[in-house]
Amino acid sequence: MINVLVSYTVKPEFSKQNELNIRKFIRDFKELDSSRFTYNVFVKDDKVTFVHISSYQDEKMQQKVLSVPSFLEFQEKRDQSGLNGTHTVSIMDFVASAKPTI
Repeated sequence: MINVLVSYTVKPEFSKQNELNIRKFIRDFKELDSSRFTYNVFVKDDKVTFVHISSYQDEKMQQKVLSVPSFLEFQEKRDQSGLNGTHTVSIMDFVASAKPTI
């Protein structure tokens, strides 16, 4: 299993648009086999720091998810908005969950 945490901060004027862009790719993700991955997005109470937490059964599924056109469009718009070096990606080792895992 591959577990990834992504965090970034957008400019306040881009926050609502970022949320709309996220909702668009999440709709498209729902058309994929959700038994092979999970993808959750959160915004911190500052309303400009977004956290994406995802888990993939394997690299093949990860690549399928990350190549969805609306997700690629989201990334492009997010990056163009000016992240000021706040974008971080962390790979995490799974320890435990209260829910069944993929």
